[in-house]
Amino acid sequence: MSRTYLRAAGLTAVGLMGAGLPQEGAARPLFESTAVPQERFAVLAQPVGRAQWKLLVLEQIKPQPRCWTPRQDGLVEPSLNRFDFTRICKRYLDSNGYSLRSGDQDLGTRFRFRLKQSGASLKLEALDPQQRAPLLVGQAPVHRRDPNGFVPLQLAPGWALERRVYQGRKLNHLYFAHKAPVNLLLARASSQGQRSGFRRLGTPMPPVAPPPLPAAGPTRRRAGRTTASRIVSSGPIRLQVIPYGR
Repeated sequence: MSRTYLRAAGLTAVGLMGAGLPQEGAARPLFESTAVPQERFAVLAQPVGRAQWKLLVLEQIKPQPRCWTPRQDGLVEPSLNRFDFTRICKRYLDSNGYSLRSGDQDLGTRFRFRLKQSGASLKLEALDPQQRAPLLVGQAPVHRRDPNGFVPLQLAPGWALERRVYQGRKLNHLYFAHKAPVNLLLARASSQGQRSGFRRLGTPMPPVAPPPLPAAGPTRRRAGRTTASRIVSSGPIRLQVIPYGR
């Protein structure tokens, strides 16, 4: 009876597969992506207040006029504010304009971006609240902080900008994309974080040998022995007995 049931269940599963029904893990993602010319984009960090940063991506649609201008001090001036940049420049300001993609998987609802400054270094990181180690997406040196000057960020190796595609139609949404699966990237980030922590501790030092014990020299026998000599004595210790008087 049980064999008949198992055989029938197996035939049913084969029939469902032959009918073309979606199987677990075989469903296509809702959004796809396509490559974009990287030179048409600028990934910038905008200073906000005294210590905060905001991520901004600019796209040059037409060659002229220029949407951003590099400065001699290494910062970037957003020159699109000087003219009507409609159909010339495009701005991507927040999570509505960009998100994370890894291994052909859309991770916009799982990861958020943050700009973190440490000394003279500024890092663009993708952070999952459930993971300890963030993903390094880009970074840049910070030589000076200027309210009117944006910091150009260089994407880390393996990362590139891509455009979101839905049913063959290109959308006004960018991906910070990596070809590797996100679990592999998280494992690498965790391993690098551990090595960095060990480097901060410095080179391990060998244990220090304890100082040698002083050699026991000959002691003179005196009428009144000290406490130390009585402790090292190997013979019995005589105790004075005081008679109990009534």
